[in-house]
Amino acid sequence: EIRVDVSAGGKRVCRTISVTMRTPGHDQELAVGFLFTEGVIGDRSELEGLSSDDASGNVVVVRLSDDTHADLDPLTRHVYTTSSCGVCGKTSIESLHTASRHPLRPGDPVIAADLVHRLPGRLREDQTLFESTGGLHASALFDAEGRLRCMREDVGRHNALDKVIGAELLGGGLPADDSVLVVSGRAGFELVQKAAMAGIPILVAVGAPSSLAVQLATCVGMTLI
Repeated sequence: EIRVDVSAGGKRVCRTISVTMRTPGHDQELAVGFLFTEGVIGDRSELEGLSSDDASGNVVVVRLSDDTHADLDPLTRHVYTTSSCGVCGKTSIESLHTASRHPLRPGDPVIAADLVHRLPGRLREDQTLFESTGGLHASALFDAEGRLRCMREDVGRHNALDKVIGAELLGGGLPADDSVLVVSGRAGFELVQKAAMAGIPILVAVGAPSSLAVQLATCVGMTLI
């Protein structure tokens, strides 16, 4: 459960904005990454604190700074998020076009074709949880030379990517405009949308893309492989 503690009308308000099926671990990164890719926050300076508010460890509270004016209402359309789909409940392409603060630069960076073919195998080498369970997805950022920058695993594809983006945000690594994102499954729309929010210019997936993913990648100028 992801809760947001925000200043509203001169007082602090704490609201639950998402409940997601996830693999435990890196939960604060997941919460921060989700808020970022949904457009609730745009910079780590807007974060005042992160905490757990439940003995089970299944609740993350994200406290936003007093001068952060977050619009939480759009998230009420989908408080419950399944592990397999990050955009269920959104009804149109128009409602999915969350404006990214990090527009992509055409033609940059350039990576070698043979590197693209090696990256899925490189990702697989680091999927330790998949190795032991056979049931988890992974997302990883590599630089243009193929060096691993950040990798996370989760039962949900979009959760794995939110964890990566959350880690990069907390570490001051956004926009990730010099990196390549590699994902273990198909290239769904929600992965393209999240990558675009983080300024990621290249997305490599081992599975086929959906037509909506292709449309969005074309729209934002992302290289989708």
